[in-house]
Amino acid sequence: MKIRIAILGSTGSIGKSLLEIISQNKKKYEIVLLTANKNHLDLIKQAKKYNVKNLIISNIKSFHILNKNKNKNKNKNKINIYNNYNSYNKIFKKKIDYVMSSISGVDGLIPTIKIIKFTKKIAIANKESIICAWNLIDKELLKYKTKFVPVDSEHFSLWFAIKSANKFNVEKIYLTASGGPLLKSTNSNFKNIKISQALNHPTWSMGRKISIDSCTMMNKVFEVIEAKHLFNLPYNRISILTQPSSYLHAIVKFTNGLIKIIAHDTTMKIPIFNTINLFEKQMIKTENLNLKKLNNLELKKVNYKNFPLVNILKQMPKKISLFETIIVTTNDCLVDLFLKKKIKYNQIHTLMIKFVKNNKYNKYKKIKPKKIEDIILLKNNVSSDIKRILIKKYV
Repeated sequence: MKIRIAILGSTGSIGKSLLEIISQNKKKYEIVLLTANKNHLDLIKQAKKYNVKNLIISNIKSFHILNKNKNKNKNKNKINIYNNYNSYNKIFKKKIDYVMSSISGVDGLIPTIKIIKFTKKIAIANKESIICAWNLIDKELLKYKTKFVPVDSEHFSLWFAIKSANKFNVEKIYLTASGGPLLKSTNSNFKNIKISQALNHPTWSMGRKISIDSCTMMNKVFEVIEAKHLFNLPYNRISILTQPSSYLHAIVKFTNGLIKIIAHDTTMKIPIFNTINLFEKQMIKTENLNLKKLNNLELKKVNYKNFPLVNILKQMPKKISLFETIIVTTNDCLVDLFLKKKIKYNQIHTLMIKFVKNNKYNKYKKIKPKKIEDIILLKNNVSSDIKRILIKKYV
């Protein structure tokens, strides 16, 4: 029997990587649903190649283009095209086997939570969903008895290392960070860092936004928050170490004195492959053990002068709150402004730290997300505040 799957965000890098894995054994899988935001050209190509009968494209303009061309499609197999995620009820008549959720940003929250009840297992690559709404996701997972697997290389490595252990036996976990292009920089203010410099990641090929997050190490701040939520550990038992080659992804120190170290090639295909093929007799082609990298890991503590945003972790509340939405939204807005050349690179740091210390938002540290609408509303309000207050004052 074929494994029935859905891919949320199939035209992004995670979605495309999963499709490449599936293409190696197409007879094993049946893709029930693919989704995208605007990229209707790639979406329809994927649908034809993998014989997918259901598509969701959320951008209304792209939706109309697809519908307009629908009648011109000579493909004998009918393709159902939908514009929103309320269509799940029409698409899924019974639980499918696996969902990959890889829609980026807070936009991925609603489709991720809504699809949980329709699948036996969900792999979530959308870190904003986990950061802002893990309590809501976890509630749905328990309610519908859906298994969960993290997709980020660090969190999958941690999950793999401690899945059979009692969390009380975990003394400390370490997330590794490449440090990006500015790891060894001696520039103290970073005012003149160009966009091209910040995007020039030495080991990973990523989108523009995540590349900037890697450069500032804000992505690692998010990953610490994720790890705290996923593994139910306090912040003082989670640390960041820089590791330039990106070969080592996680370290777990147990109370019995043992230490597990998880390493793999610098490719997301390995964690993605394992989320769908875990414990099955499947193989993925990888490089031989890289002794040169293992002998030159260069593990170091974070240099806070180069990566001041890591200090934001000191501002985080002990329990999940709406404050996480403020952190995510503020960073999204500031990175967008930098990429549009409206602020300098160093202002990502200065404005971010000023904003998170704003007394107006301290109250949210004590407010737990109760529904998706709470998060969406706060995201919109914070975005408006940045445009109205911070940008006028500092840009």
